[in-house]
Amino acid sequence: SQGIMIVIIMGVSGCGKYLVCECLCLQLGWPLYEGDDFHPPENIDKMARGEALTDQDRFPWLHKLHQATVKARRSSSDAIVVCSALKRLYRLILLHGRQALTSSSCTEREALPPSLPGLIHQRMVARSGHYMRADMLQSQFSALEPPGAEERGPQGSPLKGLPREQTIIAQ
Repeated sequence: SQGIMIVIIMGVSGCGKYLVCECLCLQLGWPLYEGDDFHPPENIDKMARGEALTDQDRFPWLHKLHQATVKARRSSSDAIVVCSALKRLYRLILLHGRQALTSSSCTEREALPPSLPGLIHQRMVARSGHYMRADMLQSQFSALEPPGAEERGPQGSPLKGLPREQTIIAQ
C-alpha cells in the first residue's frame, strides 16, 4: 500500500468538517468514512443524553473506523476519514490501529478546521437530527489536542469559502 493516502479531517462537532469532506470526495473521487456511522448504539445513546464519551467508549469505535482504512489500503484505495479525532492518540489509532506507535507505509495528513466556539455552537443549535447536543461542545474543546507540527496538515476556516478549503486540502 505504498503511496496510499488516508486523509483525516478532524475537529470538534459542528466545525464544518463533514461539509469539507463531501466536497473533497466529489472532487477527488475517494471514499468517505464518516465516523458517526461507526459509533455503536451505546455511544450514540450516551451522547444523546448529554454525556461525554470516555476513552474506553471511544477505543472500540476508533478501532472499527481504523479497520475501514485497513480495507481501503488493502484495496489500494486512497480514502478520507472524518471524525472528531480530538486527541493525538485517537488519530494514531485511526492510522495504525492497536499498534498505534509503529510506523505506517501510507502517507498520512490531517486537516483541522480551526474551531471558533461561538460560531460552532450556533451551528449546532441550528442543526436538527443529530445526536450530538450543543451543550456538549465544551467537553470536546476540553479534550481537543490540536495536531502537533509533526502531524499537522493544511488548516481550513469555517468562515472562508468552501471551494478554497477543498483545494488547499486536496493539494
